[in-house]
Amino acid sequence: LGVTLLWLLPFFPSPGRDDGYDIADYMSVHPDVGTLEDFQEFLDEAHKRDLKVMVELVLNHTSDQHPWFQRARRAPAGSPERDFYVWSDTTDRYKEARIIFKDFETSNWSWDPVAKAYYWHRFYHHQPDLNFESPDVRKAIFQILDFWMGMGVDGLRLDAIPYLYQREGTNCENLPETHEFLKQLRTYVDERYAD
Repeated sequence: LGVTLLWLLPFFPSPGRDDGYDIADYMSVHPDVGTLEDFQEFLDEAHKRDLKVMVELVLNHTSDQHPWFQRARRAPAGSPERDFYVWSDTTDRYKEARIIFKDFETSNWSWDPVAKAYYWHRFYHHQPDLNFESPDVRKAIFQILDFWMGMGVDGLRLDAIPYLYQREGTNCENLPETHEFLKQLRTYVDERYAD
C-alpha cells in the first residue's frame, strides 16, 4: 500500500471525554489498548518492517483528572504547583480569545470549587490549559518528549499547538511566545535524536 509511517491518535490514560485528547497521564498507555511493554513491542516490530511511528501529543491541556491538575487545585495560589495551570479570580481576562466549542462552552473560564478560582481552557471545561509561562511546565514537556523519543518514537504531532500562551489584547492564538517555544522544542529534539 506504500505506507511508510503510522500516525497514532492519543492512546494515553484518559477519562475518554474527548476521544483521548483529555490526557490523564502522558507517560503511560490506556489499559484498554495495552501496556508500555506492548507499545515498545509494537514500536520494535514496526521498525523491523521499516515503518516509522508518529504519536499524537496534546501539549496545550490535560484532563482535569490528571494528577498535575488535582495537585494544582489544592495548592496555594502563587505556588509552583498551582502555576502549572492558568488561574484567575475573574473571567474578565483575555476577552478577545474566541470560544472554540461554542456549542458546548459559554466561556474559556470555569470555576473550580476546590481552588476557589477560575481556570482557563480553550477547549472543553474538563480540559484545563497548562501554563507555559511556568518553567516547571516547560521542563515537564521536555521530560515527556524524552520519554517517548527515548523509546524510539520517530515523530510527534502536536495537537492544539497555537494556544500555548495567553496575552491581554490578543486573541491568544499563534503568539510569538508560542513560536519561540516551538523553536526551542525543535532544537532540543534535533540535538538529541537523529532523523
